[in-house]
Amino acid sequence: MAASSPATPMGTGLPSTVLPDLAGSTVDLASHAAGRALLVVFACNHCPYVRHVEAALGSLVAELDAARVAVVAISPNDVASYPQDDVAHLAEQAARAHWDFPYLVDTEQSAARAFGAVCTPDFFLFGSDHRLAYRGAFDASTPGNGVPVTGGDLRGAIEAVLAGEPVPEPQRPAMGCSIKWKGE
Repeated sequence: MAASSPATPMGTGLPSTVLPDLAGSTVDLASHAAGRALLVVFACNHCPYVRHVEAALGSLVAELDAARVAVVAISPNDVASYPQDDVAHLAEQAARAHWDFPYLVDTEQSAARAFGAVCTPDFFLFGSDHRLAYRGAFDASTPGNGVPVTGGDLRGAIEAVLAGEPVPEPQRPAMGCSIKWKGE
């Protein structure tokens, strides 16, 4: 079922988050960012909305200056109900999409709840001060709407943050598959 992200107040602090990556090593988001802007992408393997943008996201991230922007993806889905989102399938996705950044597993769904994530993909961009600067869509493209995948909304947000400027509002809400919560 498709869902759209609600508005989140800009300036909200980065939730304290430590999660395992696909190899089982833990990643602390604040430490991972270490004075850089931080892009957090809630994603999964099975969602057609994520698959629609995954290669373009990989390309966009490859263009970023890693000294200025850290990136992580977080998969929050219940793998008991959606086994396509298990670690093995997420690793296949990361390879397929050329994601050269940590892909974290939110088994307890605590990070998704702390961020207020509701769908995949859902993009959260924090400045180097770990304050939310953007929460929204990759661009206007969705599966089947005929709009080209450009990453324009997210790219513009990253450029603004790196220039020390506020990201213009209103910000287009993220749209994608609803997060598959345990017990629902």
